[in-house]
Amino acid sequence: MNIEKHTLILEFALSSLLRQKLKNTVIILAYTLNVFIFSSAIFFSASLKDEALELLNYSPELIVQRMRGGRHELVPLQYAEKIKQIRGVTTVTPRYWGYHYDPPVNSNYTFLGADQLPPEVLKMVEGSFFEQEGKKLCVIGQGVADNRFVETEDLIPLLGFDGKLHALRVAGIFTAKSTILTNDLVILKTADLKEIFGIPDDMATDLVVKVRNVKEVSTIARKIQEMLPDSRPIEKSQIIKTYEAIFSWRGGLLVAIFFGAITAFAILAWDKATGLSGQERKEIGILKAIGWDTSDIIELKFWEGLIISSMAFFPGIIAAHAHIYLWGGLVFSPLMKGWSIIFPEINLVPRIEPYHLIVIIFLTIIPYITATLIPSWKAAITDPDMIMRG
Repeated sequence: MNIEKHTLILEFALSSLLRQKLKNTVIILAYTLNVFIFSSAIFFSASLKDEALELLNYSPELIVQRMRGGRHELVPLQYAEKIKQIRGVTTVTPRYWGYHYDPPVNSNYTFLGADQLPPEVLKMVEGSFFEQEGKKLCVIGQGVADNRFVETEDLIPLLGFDGKLHALRVAGIFTAKSTILTNDLVILKTADLKEIFGIPDDMATDLVVKVRNVKEVSTIARKIQEMLPDSRPIEKSQIIKTYEAIFSWRGGLLVAIFFGAITAFAILAWDKATGLSGQERKEIGILKAIGWDTSDIIELKFWEGLIISSMAFFPGIIAAHAHIYLWGGLVFSPLMKGWSIIFPEINLVPRIEPYHLIVIIFLTIIPYITATLIPSWKAAITDPDMIMRG
């Protein structure tokens, strides 16, 4: 009997919604748009975090930079000798890298000096690097190759720090599992990079410190800071937290950009929460007069809210999934990927966790259903005669 009663209330809720097709259609469209915005921001942010963490898995546990006036400066190689004396440090390796603006294509490139490529991170698409002899060889990321329309054996002109023009011959093109940080990367031999960027032989861009026990990274970082006051030790965990904060912030910025649509939905929910229309109040009064209980009316309005929420939630989730994972987040990608003009082509891996769905539900469905039930409950506990009289 109870099941039959609930089924009849559900049928009545469906017929009640069908009587106001136009109004409910507008509500569902606005509702779906908001679910789409929230879902896209959450899915895109989570997937980009995974992309960044995929690359950061291979990053060093501790990097040491030199600071002056709050700015990053070249670090003397003698710092490496001092850091090696700290107990628990196994090796200290200097790194050489920098940025270069390419006027013809209005793009920034990241240049890295290396005497060997990390095979676990980079994968050569064509050509090679260290198997060839000669100066001014380089390998480039797929994004640089596409942006400059270059292939192997082509030349890339580069203006050095002293105004001299250098011609880099492309020996190979590479890609990576995560293209966020490697799409605009150019790798050349360390000696060539030092010559082009004007880095003295006794200086480096920063130092990579390998630690015997990962649990001691924070302790060693503190000792380095005490030994070298002008240094800035950067732990891998700090970099990961920074990337997570950046993508979370950008996800929030996306929501802010679509603030108009969210505001419209909020006004709609507020309008429902502050009271019912005269027709809705009259309907509740009639139902009370013919014998409906307060709990029956609450259940009726719950079903109405749940039906509308479901008709908006699932299309919104599906549309967001297609937008992010099939079309690469066309609407959001320029903001979420970063400042570089050479935006990486990212094949985002679908990753929807129960936590994401719970967050979306609490941001959309729960407020709407609550806004539907509160005024309905107030009307349901009122005397039917008073409701009918207005």
